[in-house]
Amino acid sequence: MDERELFILSNRDLLPVIQRIRDEHWGLKAPPNITWKPDQSIRDLVNYHIYDDAWVPDVLAGKTAEEVGDRYEHLRTTMETAAEYPRWNRVAIDAVSGFSAMERIVHLSYGDYTAREYLTHVSLFRGLRNYDLATFLGFAHSLSPELAQGLYEIVLPRAALLREMHVIGAEIPVPSDAPLLKKFLALTGRG
Repeated sequence: MDERELFILSNRDLLPVIQRIRDEHWGLKAPPNITWKPDQSIRDLVNYHIYDDAWVPDVLAGKTAEEVGDRYEHLRTTMETAAEYPRWNRVAIDAVSGFSAMERIVHLSYGDYTAREYLTHVSLFRGLRNYDLATFLGFAHSLSPELAQGLYEIVLPRAALLREMHVIGAEIPVPSDAPLLKKFLALTGRG
């Protein structure tokens, strides 16, 4: 599976999780394991995904934060989260579907990377958010076998670096014959 396919799959798999969020969930405070800011609500987390998806075409075009400016800032606080998310999810998927300049340098808030590496970063972010959000809200786990396989393959050779960057936690031991999803989750510190 290439990086484009992995991104598309990670975005597609996250969509039904977000669409299952009910009115009573939006104001819940997100637990520390799935947020990076105190007092973020589920709405805040989903709004961030809307914001992040909106950026995908500009990032892939090689634009800097200065060039884009505050064009998408309003998406961080939209009150129409449930209605807006599918649209922006599709914007991101469409941008990646037609993209081919995988070695282009793109400019992220945490450094410059190839588009290929950017797509792996956001695919992992979306895949883990999918699992963490579904687990927190009591939904059935929603990572497809294909997504679990693709994420496992990108994390395995980068696990030490991702741990140093605090992207994933310490590996949890599992039997060698454990299902792939369990191996992936254990590799990222999720049990």
